Amino acid sequence: MSDRFTDELWQGAADIYGAILAHPFLAGLTDGSLEQDAFTFYVVQDTLYLRAYAQALAAVASGAPDTAGTELFARHAAEVITVERTLHDSLLGDLGIDPASAGTADAAPTTLAYTSYLLATARGGSYAEGIGAVLPCYWIYWEVGKELLRRGSPNRRYQQWIDTYSAEEYAEVVRDVIAVADGLGPGLGPAERALVHRHFRTTSRYEWMFWDMGYRKEGWPV
Repeated sequence: MSDRFTDELWQGAADIYGAILAHPFLAGLTDGSLEQDAFTFYVVQDTLYLRAYAQALAAVASGAPDTAGTELFARHAAEVITVERTLHDSLLGDLGIDPASAGTADAAPTTLAYTSYLLATARGGSYAEGIGAVLPCYWIYWEVGKELLRRGSPNRRYQQWIDTYSAEEYAEVVRDVIAVADGLGPGLGPAERALVHRHFRTTSRYEWMFWDMGYRKEGWPV
């Protein structure tokens, strides 16, 4: 049995990850059947989500007990704005959407709920709680990216998305955060440990909900 705290967290949300892999949104990415409108809606909502996610990462950075943690999450907050925006701007432009207009779109209810939870936890909880809340977005996207890369997609836009999250550069980012979480595990008391578990499972559920939102085009049109 592994002693890694993150293995414990992942196991606690394994059923949710299984549901994510089985979701028709992801099946549609790999077989090319996902409606373009659904993908466009998802990318627009993800653009709004990432803006709040960067703020959550900045809040985690501010609560870090050491310089290494501050530097790591502050850098990631900046990279969300630059690297991720490059991907979204490219996809939106290719889909005929002005990237500037995406930032002024109305957030869907799921987007609002997810980002509100992230920000409340990152700003109001402990450093460990904040990491528990932001980690599923890092980790689930990496695992999904690897699985979808194995399947491949006939749609070049969908393949571009898959390639981003399965890339080794992204894997290195995720491994760094997993290592930070593992380092915190041994020092957590029972109450805080339980809270980290709860946040990890809750935001894992939001990850499923986010893809489900995209598939259903919740609140369309933006």
